[in-house]
Amino acid sequence: MLMPAHTPSKAQHGVILIDALMAILVFSLGILGMVGVQALAIGGQSDAQFRNQANELVSQISNEMWLSVDRSSGEVNPASVAAFAHRADVGACDAAAGTPSTSAMVTNWVTAVNDSPAAGGLPGSTDRMQQILVNIAAGNQVTVTVCWRAPSDVAMRRHVVTTYIN
Repeated sequence: MLMPAHTPSKAQHGVILIDALMAILVFSLGILGMVGVQALAIGGQSDAQFRNQANELVSQISNEMWLSVDRSSGEVNPASVAAFAHRADVGACDAAAGTPSTSAMVTNWVTAVNDSPAAGGLPGSTDRMQQILVNIAAGNQVTVTVCWRAPSDVAMRRHVVTTYIN
């Protein structure tokens, strides 16, 4: 008498289907995890790009101030440094109106900061968010604060650099 090679019992019907569904579920969770990691990586890259741009903008105005101060008497004229102050009477990143600088160089720089990111500016920034503090008593100390808010940001971002104009 010949016995059949293998006859599944009624309890095993559909096991292959369940195995296939579990494999699809595990694969789908892996793909979703990879998509989430990629989204975080893109967000981190955008943040790094904006921070780098903020650093470049601060370096630009600091270098221009360094080159533009009046040194005709052999030393830095404190009044020429003080002319670079921009919105020094309000808090940094504050949307309240402050006293803007009268220096064309500073106003041009503020315009560049507020340009679109494609033009080299920072997203979500306005002229009221940027600040240049000048402290003559501390050896011509200049503190430049650049503020922006990317579309995905909840809070305001800021980059602050302090330098001395001597």
